[in-house]
Amino acid sequence: MLGIALGVAALIVVLSVMNGFQKEVRDRMLSVLAHIEIFSPTGSIPNWQLTSNEASQNQAVIGVAPYVDEQALLIRKRAVNGVALRGIDPMLEPQVSYIGTEMKVGRLSNLQPGSFGIIIGADLARALGAIVGSKVILVTPEGIITPTGMLPRLKQFTVVGVFESGHYGFDSTLAMVSISDAQTLFRLSTPNGIRLRIKNMQHAPEVARQLARSLSGDLYIRDWTKQNKAWFSAVQLEKKMMFIILTLIIAVATFNLVSSLVMTVTDKQADIAILRTLGAHPSSIMKIFVIQGVTIGLIGTSIGITLGCVLAVSIPWIVPWIENVFSFQFLPPSIYFISKLPSDLVAADVIKIGAIALVMSTFSTLYPSWKGARIRPAEALRYE
Repeated sequence: MLGIALGVAALIVVLSVMNGFQKEVRDRMLSVLAHIEIFSPTGSIPNWQLTSNEASQNQAVIGVAPYVDEQALLIRKRAVNGVALRGIDPMLEPQVSYIGTEMKVGRLSNLQPGSFGIIIGADLARALGAIVGSKVILVTPEGIITPTGMLPRLKQFTVVGVFESGHYGFDSTLAMVSISDAQTLFRLSTPNGIRLRIKNMQHAPEVARQLARSLSGDLYIRDWTKQNKAWFSAVQLEKKMMFIILTLIIAVATFNLVSSLVMTVTDKQADIAILRTLGAHPSSIMKIFVIQGVTIGLIGTSIGITLGCVLAVSIPWIVPWIENVFSFQFLPPSIYFISKLPSDLVAADVIKIGAIALVMSTFSTLYPSWKGARIRPAEALRYE
């Protein structure tokens, strides 16, 4: 019972922590990313207002905002960093992302059209040595043809804000400017596309398919699961492998159950033989050991599920208590962008783990019960 309970509890706790990490990273990604992006293969949407209105007709869509997405270089003194430059509308951006709540210094409203202000991530600001009010030079990949050859296009921007999403990929590479300034800088007559936020982000693929059928024009639609497909696939693979590895703990426990039942059958040969001589059918003997094994598995699984759920729910305060007692950190902030051990208990995982433990326990009773049913009374009682 204890072996099965420990295996089930360990599996529940580990999967809950992995779910917590996945949820934490996903939420930090989606604080910057939109749930769905609509863009044109030509690089700009000719009539983005029409597309925006058509997308808003879908009941699942709760926010729409245009954007410009380009690559550039930021230069300050001797520091040079490549950035993903995003042009946004400061008034509409809060409808599709939570970047406004991630501002460490400044506000999105500081991006006034024509002022050529820029908001950068905290890690990017440290790399450039920039603070609010600092001047940075933005270099676009499109050059200017002159009689002396191709010259890069440069524009000076003023840092008007710094955000910190907690995701290193965004904090170190993302910069935002006013969408009108971005269109002027890259000579665009219209935005690259529009970004959408929906009621339930888990329904993003389904909503994207609905929009693909309802929107007019030659457009591409990409939801958040496709934008980070490689990362989410890697996390799912890691979770599956961890599930398989930790299931071996339950397998070892059920193997011990087999050994225990086999020893019980051997020890109770005389009793089994007496029952057989009194008219007990072999199936009745099998039922005895099957019920014994299933009862052990059921009790062990129940204890394991209870213990695992309690630990998984208590991790947010148990881990800090352990860190305070032993004066060390599991996730140092200087190394990891997540400093707390997250946990997300998913009912489907608990049901799956419990079902597997019960099935393995049931199957482990088949051989011992079959062996007990095959005992011949005469041979068993010969030396009694």
